Amino acid sequence: MAKLFCGPRYRSDGESAVLAIQKYDRPSGICATWVRNRPGCANAWCTTQSGQDLAARCSFEQVAYLLWHGELPTDGQLQLFSQRERSSRGLNRSMHSLLAKLPDNCHPMDVVRTAISYLGAEDPEEDNSSPDANYAKSLRMFAALPTIVASDMRRRRGLEPIAPDSQLGYAENFLNMCFGEVPEPVIVEAFEQSMVLYAEHSFNASTFAARVVTSTQSDIYSAVTAAIGALKGSLHGGANEAVMHDMIEIGGADRAAEWLDGKVSRKEKIMGFGHRVYKNGDSRVPTMKAALARVAAMKDGQRWLDIYQVLESGMAAATGIKPNLDFPTGPAYHLMGFDIPSFTPIFVMSRITGWTAHIMEQAASNALIRPLSDYSGQPQRALA
Repeated sequence: MAKLFCGPRYRSDGESAVLAIQKYDRPSGICATWVRNRPGCANAWCTTQSGQDLAARCSFEQVAYLLWHGELPTDGQLQLFSQRERSSRGLNRSMHSLLAKLPDNCHPMDVVRTAISYLGAEDPEEDNSSPDANYAKSLRMFAALPTIVASDMRRRRGLEPIAPDSQLGYAENFLNMCFGEVPEPVIVEAFEQSMVLYAEHSFNASTFAARVVTSTQSDIYSAVTAAIGALKGSLHGGANEAVMHDMIEIGGADRAAEWLDGKVSRKEKIMGFGHRVYKNGDSRVPTMKAALARVAAMKDGQRWLDIYQVLESGMAAATGIKPNLDFPTGPAYHLMGFDIPSFTPIFVMSRITGWTAHIMEQAASNALIRPLSDYSGQPQRALA
């Protein structure tokens, strides 16, 4: 059952909505929903396997299966799951035409949002929210999003799209569609680890938005579109883009301390630091920081790693605030060769697994999510 913390007056008549006010101080996770408390997964997710262990030992396909089924797949289950995913990667001519007509200056998140809406518009079973139908739609979005994101990135570079390759795994296929080749194993591994770490994170803003839309008995595409809109915000998914813009503005480690001092003195927010849940540090950061270090060593990225270290230590000394996952992911994606505006769409590719797991959970035991509000305006007055 799902438990939300949404303020002291939030309540629902249904069993699957709010049951109690809950605060979490566990640095390794905030698990209270069925998606996160299933046997077989733990830490930032569930109870016997940490998110870090999953990132180190599992493919992203295995993690997607885990989120949707509650258990890691057997070899046979993974083979069947991968076959279904690989056969669903392609985009039809009308989708390619739609993507080509979108403005070059719109944000890639606008493209992703529009593409998901179009997938819904062309699905004759759009309003079928049965468990089997929602699972099939989730798998389709999971498979198609890498093709959408890669095609749009190449379009902005003036390049033709590269068709998906069914002989390649999920991460390798996406990287090949972006860059025309599968990069070194270090890059593939670091990218896949980022996808695993971003895949699910309980009742964050975008997941909550998706569950609210689902609770109205709207379709899964509408719920995902709402989640994309929430993730676009700089205080949510857009933070990894902002981190890289800040590092480029700083330029070098010798200027990082002065830049940070100015920000702190002006009480400005430092993107990539702090978290509404993790007060003692984001448990996902060590895994991604290590991945960043490996990528930096291969891609001559020591400059970004040096800036990282100065900002991390400076923030700890000045404010006690620690980095969140977006802080190492921004420079890691930059060194991999991704355009900065594509960072958040890549986040969507990962989080689609967690979103749809929550959507399917909400739909299976639904009650309308309808928070109450506390009025704080002028007292009621008689009409003159």
